[in-house]
Amino acid sequence: MHFYVERETDCSLPFSVEEIVELVCSAVLEAENCPYEVQLNVVLTDNEGIHVLNREYRGVDRETDVLSFPNVDFQENGVFDIDEDAEADYFDPDTGELVLGDIMISLDKVYEQAESYGHSVRREFAFLLAHSMLHLCGYDHMEDAERAVMERKQEEILNGLGITRD
Repeated sequence: MHFYVERETDCSLPFSVEEIVELVCSAVLEAENCPYEVQLNVVLTDNEGIHVLNREYRGVDRETDVLSFPNVDFQENGVFDIDEDAEADYFDPDTGELVLGDIMISLDKVYEQAESYGHSVRREFAFLLAHSMLHLCGYDHMEDAERAVMERKQEEILNGLGITRD
């Protein structure tokens, strides 16, 4: 996996962002049996920055915790059957890696929600990464059944990594 972390805020986290990104995102890809090397972008922003993006791309005029911008149009959640005709749209021609998409996380929200939920900032950041990675793998939570699947997968991945709510 090849990932890029871009910082659009001066806010920092009390751990290595790169280590957690690699740990969590790799665990999601392994759980989803992704057969490809992938690349993704993780952008760390603040409430103001994510508010602008949420309004621009989703038409929702408020801040949020995380936004996912998938590059792959999955026919079935977590099934990485890429049609040959779409390969040029999904793979980096220089590296051959599947370009999975972009994750935008508000670090302001990471701190706010960690305090609100009573767990660590590390756990909240890892949760938002796992959640967003599942979106990049084709999952959604618009319906209760979809939500239940995502919640179960998120918990299994984080528990497997020992990143719990404690």
